[in-house]
Amino acid sequence: MALSMKVAIVDDEADMRASISQWLALSGFDTVTFGSAEEALKVIGPDFQGVVVSDIKMPGMDGMAFLKRLMSQDSGLPVIMITGHGDVPMAVEAMRVGAFDFLEKPFNPDRMTELAKKATQARRMTLDNRALRRELSDGSTIMKKLVGSSPAMERLREDILDLGQADSHVLIDGETGTGKTLVAHALHAVGPRASKKFVSISCAAWSEDQLAAKLFGPAEDGVIPLVEEARGGTLCLEDIEALPNPLQARLLTFINEQGLPPETRIIAIRNQHAPDVTLEQALRSDLYYRLGAMTIVLPPLRARGEDILQLFTRLSEQFAEEYGCDAPQVTAQEAAQLLQAPWPGNVRQLVNIAERAVLQNRRGSGSIASLLMADNEASGPAMTTEGKPLKEYVEAFERMLIDNTMRRHKGSIVAVMEELCLPRRTLNEKMAKYGLVRGDYT
Repeated sequence: MALSMKVAIVDDEADMRASISQWLALSGFDTVTFGSAEEALKVIGPDFQGVVVSDIKMPGMDGMAFLKRLMSQDSGLPVIMITGHGDVPMAVEAMRVGAFDFLEKPFNPDRMTELAKKATQARRMTLDNRALRRELSDGSTIMKKLVGSSPAMERLREDILDLGQADSHVLIDGETGTGKTLVAHALHAVGPRASKKFVSISCAAWSEDQLAAKLFGPAEDGVIPLVEEARGGTLCLEDIEALPNPLQARLLTFINEQGLPPETRIIAIRNQHAPDVTLEQALRSDLYYRLGAMTIVLPPLRARGEDILQLFTRLSEQFAEEYGCDAPQVTAQEAAQLLQAPWPGNVRQLVNIAERAVLQNRRGSGSIASLLMADNEASGPAMTTEGKPLKEYVEAFERMLIDNTMRRHKGSIVAVMEELCLPRRTLNEKMAKYGLVRGDYT
C-alpha cells in the first residue's frame, strides 16, 4: 500500500539519488529528489509532509550543516543521514544534533525501507499532534466543544495539552455535568496514543462479577477483555469511586505489570461525590496514588463568568437550527440572570435550559428567567454565586450582543454598525477588547 508522506532524498550524486528513489518507490513511498541541500531547503520547511534522507558529505552546504538548518526550523522532522564507511564519530554527532537515524555505506536497502517506514510513522504522529494542538487553539473538532475564554478554561486547555503528551495515568475530577468525559477524550486525542483505541466503561453500571469479566476476562465468545482491547491506547474508567475493592487490587496489579512508561494509559473519572468521603478514602491508597499522580479538576460553570453567555448562545443556535426556528434574543436582564444562576448541574443543565428556551421561543411564550427559576426550584437548595461588579455584567452582555450580531450578519461590519448604532472605530475597539475577530464569522 502506497504511503502518503513524501521521502525527500538529498545527495549530490545523481546515481545514488536515483538508486535510493527507485528502491523506496518500489517499496510504496512517494519520493522527491534534490541535488543539493540549498535546493532542498527551498522546498522543505516547517510541517513538511514527509521525511528526509540525506548524504553527509556534499559540496557547498554539507549534510551536518543541512541537518542543523532543518532542526532549527522543525526539530520534529525525521532526518536519516547516510555516512561513508568509518564515519561513525560523524554519525554519532548527527544523532546528537537530532538525526532520526543513520545508514553507513554500503547499506542494506531493506534497512533503508525499515527506517523510512519508522520515520514516516513518527512524522505522521508529530504532524497529527500539531494539527490537534492547532484545533485546540482554534476551537475546532473535539476541542471546539471546550468553549470559553475564561481563565479557568484557558488553564484547562493548557492542562490537556501538557498532560495529553505525558505517559502517566490521569485522574479527572469535578462536579457533575462539567464535561469530564469530553476532557478524557481530548487527553487521548492530543497525545501519542491518538491513533490507538480509546476504550471506556462505567464502574458503576455493572455488578462486580460483570465488571470483572468485562475488564479482565477471560475472553469468551470472541469478546476481548477491555484491558486487552485498550492495550497500547487509553482505558477510561468512569465512576472510579464505584470500583469494588477486589477489582481495585486487580487493576493495581495490571498497572504494576506494565512498568514505565505504561503501555496502556488509564484515565480515571470521579463522578459521584459522597458527603464526607474523599476519593482517597474510596480507593486503596496505593491505587489512588498511582491514578492520581496527575489530576485535572474541571471548573464549575458558575466560576466561568461570561463563558456562560458564550455557551448559551452556541447551544441555542444549534437547537434553533435543529428545530427550524429562531434562537431567542437574550435581554440584558436575562444575561445577568444567566451569569448569576448557581448552575448545580453545570454545562449539562445549561444545555437543557438552552433547548427549552428555543422551544419556548418557537411557541412565542415564556422567558429564560422562568426556566431558571423552575430549574433551580426542582434542583433544591444549591450553592449560590458571588455577586459581581456591575461593570462585569455590562461587559459580558456587550460582548454577547456584538458576537450574536456578527454571527447573524456573517461578519458584515457595516450591517453590525447599523444595527447597533456604533461608529466603525468604536466597534473595532470593542471587538479588539473582547477578542472578537471578523474572520471567524465570514
